[in-house]
Parts: sequence; structure tokens; C-alpha cells
Amino acid sequence: MEYLHTMIRISDVDASLKFFVDGLGFQELRRVDNEKGKFTLIFLATPDDLKRSGLKGDEYPLPSGLPMIELTHNWDEAGYSEGRNFGHMAFRVDNVYEICQRLSDMGYAINRPPRDGYMAFVRSPDNISIELLQKGDRLEPAEPWASMENSGKW
Repeated sequence: MEYLHTMIRISDVDASLKFFVDGLGFQELRRVDNEKGKFTLIFLATPDDLKRSGLKGDEYPLPSGLPMIELTHNWDEAGYSEGRNFGHMAFRVDNVYEICQRLSDMGYAINRPPRDGYMAFVRSPDNISIELLQKGDRLEPAEPWASMENSGKW
């Protein structure tokens, strides 16, 4: 068995790419617009995963063994429910404080702040829970995160 990707449905391509590419740092590898089926598929991977794999990301078909996210936009969809039955996606990050600050500066709520210097949760524009885990040792507790309360669902 080989892991290929995780698919999540999105309702707004621009908002989702802002979150995953600009906010989390993913790289778009491939986009497929299917006129007949009225949907768009967008495949994303992290630059670090691309580096580790030795791939550039422009290979076709997309390489197996490269962890990817497939964003699926059904053109006629007006929005999705929260989808908490999906659970969450988790990513190891170089600095949990820096990525939380970047997302916060972009207007995203940090639903579970990294008070412990290790773990945080945010939600995508389609309410998908994203867990961010500090790479290596926990960071020293730091403000504003150390005293920030949870908000919303995560």
C-alpha cells in the first residue's frame, strides 16, 4: 500500500489557496479543470517534502510517495458543512509561533494557540481542522500564545 494524497472539498479556490499556499507554505503542483464534470482538482505539496523526494513537482503523472493534498472544487457547490467527521490534517512545522503569527496576521483565528510551544490548531476557509506540530523540541512558552485562550472549535 502506498499513500497518495488526502482530498478535501473546497468552496472557494482563491480563499483556499490563500490559506494553504500563502498561509501554510504549500506549493501548487498541478491543476486540472474538468469542464464536463464541472470540477477543478488542485494538488499541493510542501517544499520540504518535494526536496526530500528529490522531485521538482512538475513530473507527470504526479509521483507516488509524495505526501499531497488534493483540493477538489465542485463548480456548482455553494458551500460545505463543517465536516468534523473528517477529523484533521497534521503538519510538522519549523516554528509553530511564526506560522501561527503569519496566519493570525492574515486574519485566521488560531483556535488552539501553541501555549505549550508545540501544538496549535487552525481551520481552513472550509472549516477543515489543521494541526500544527513543532518540529524537534518544544519552544519555550512565549506571549501572546502562552496566555491565549482557545476559540471556536478545533
